[in-house]
Amino acid sequence: MSTASPNTPPARPATDFPGGIGNPATNALVAAGYTRLAQLAKVSEAELLALHGVGPKAIRVLREVLAERGLSFAAKPSKKRP
Repeated sequence: MSTASPNTPPARPATDFPGGIGNPATNALVAAGYTRLAQLAKVSEAELLALHGVGPKAIRVLREVLAERGLSFAAKPSKKRP
């Protein structure tokens, strides 16, 4: 028997995104199929900025965290999503 009410939103998949990007950006990334930072190295900043909820602050924070891991956003737009 489930204890979740019918109005409870589904659980968001686990991600390794930094909390500093904010919930709207995290939700937008998950909705687009991204759940791992390494996936973001395959897409450009412009592609991510096109997602509703992802703004300049989220891009800056993600860029910094990617750099700490030796990664960066793709220079050109990818041909497909994750």
